[in-house]
Amino acid sequence: MDGRTRREFLRQVGAGVFTASLGSALSADLGLSRAWAGQDEPRLAFGVLEPLVALMQETLIAKFQPAVVGLFKEGKAGLKELVGAAALANARTFGGEDYVGFHSMFALMPAYTIAKDLPPERQLLPVLKALYRNTNRIQEFGGRAKEVLRPVAPSADGALREQVRRLDLKGAEATLAGLCQASPERAFNELQAALHDSTEVHRVNLVWRAWGLLDLVGPEHAHALLRQSLHYFVNQEGSKHRDHFSGARALLPRLLDQHRLDGKPPGRKEADDAWVERTSVALFEAAPEQAAEIAAGALAEGMRPDAVHEAVSLAANQMVLRDENKQAHGSTNGVHCCDAVNAWRHIGRVSDARNAVAAAILAAYHFAFDRDNPKRNKFREWTPYPRPDALEAVKPADPETLLRDLDGSIRNKDQARAAALVHRLGEQGAPAAPVLDLFRRYVISEDGKLHGEKFFGTVKEEFEATRAPFRWRQLVGMARYAASMYGEPTPGREEALKLLGL
Repeated sequence: MDGRTRREFLRQVGAGVFTASLGSALSADLGLSRAWAGQDEPRLAFGVLEPLVALMQETLIAKFQPAVVGLFKEGKAGLKELVGAAALANARTFGGEDYVGFHSMFALMPAYTIAKDLPPERQLLPVLKALYRNTNRIQEFGGRAKEVLRPVAPSADGALREQVRRLDLKGAEATLAGLCQASPERAFNELQAALHDSTEVHRVNLVWRAWGLLDLVGPEHAHALLRQSLHYFVNQEGSKHRDHFSGARALLPRLLDQHRLDGKPPGRKEADDAWVERTSVALFEAAPEQAAEIAAGALAEGMRPDAVHEAVSLAANQMVLRDENKQAHGSTNGVHCCDAVNAWRHIGRVSDARNAVAAAILAAYHFAFDRDNPKRNKFREWTPYPRPDALEAVKPADPETLLRDLDGSIRNKDQARAAALVHRLGEQGAPAAPVLDLFRRYVISEDGKLHGEKFFGTVKEEFEATRAPFRWRQLVGMARYAASMYGEPTPGREEALKLLGL
């Protein structure tokens, strides 16, 4: 079925039409015949995507993958529609209030991006992994009976940050709805005033990942996706941990005023390699307030925000390279920090001038805070990968031989050798694409403890955004992650391979 026919199918909103397209027996088996039963409360609805959103929420997990593969093979839903519907189902169900739930949302766009780099016959595989996790968690959470997000009437009154500080969630959601109605871009920029009150990885990722998903679902669903952040903000504002993460609340306005950056367009001064390396080292050694000052000072001198972000990214990468913990995958300090500074970079690129400057300053502060939190971390003292003994054991060889050895090291869960091999490949000027292809394969096949797709996306993006002398450090970090996560297969993988004939 071509794209036009698929769009016509998706326009046929309503239980009867969608049930007929699936077949009445299959729809009853999936549970969809109950999905449009009478409701006690008003419910969000998502226009042409509503049938697919309902499928993502209501389908019994044992029947889920066959249903999705069937729609995909018949041309009734493409990757974009499937991932977009999953994002809306996630938002309606969790509203940013469930840890596994919002991590499932974080993985959706990275899975979609991974899929587009694969041959056509394999493109559904990484998406199925993300969709399966998403729907499984929706059902564990309680499905439609426990939906967090409900319709909200827009309001032109209120200031988002002040409403969040007062724990006025209803008022903040109404204000955001009004802003989204006027302009999703304005809403995104206004939301950042509340974002800036605290630096915490899930906070910044909720804002960025929701905005990124609008490319799939359309700006008309901006409120449904962005309001998840308000739920998280208000919950965090009212928690006993509020002050722990709020060090930049007073610092950011002071630095913007001190360096006359508030309202000033970002500079265009280019950085050379020496500046990036020198600034990265200075950030790595600095206390959080000092790191923010370094970033603000560079911006005041006219440095491009992307140069500051590059230096911050390299500093954050050192946390992955130096972490002494045996487990290098999942929610480690380094992975969290790299994902956060990547999100700040993206936010800065698509924001107004004030928020672009703020994103660079807060990325620097965020990194240094994470490096020292908790205090038992000793990142400054720990030796980075590749370790000298492992590097000495890896002799120069052709790229194909080193790549085969890297594959074996990942399967042996040998982080030290995997890191040394990737370093050698970069040192020899080998192409990066085969290394990324290998990592991508394991991101799809292994569970990754909720963070695999997202971290792979971060590594690939930061590799591409980093200048040649330093970029392979990002892939060395991914080598540790891949070797650490190997041996924990993706749930539902064998069924997915069988359904796709792979």
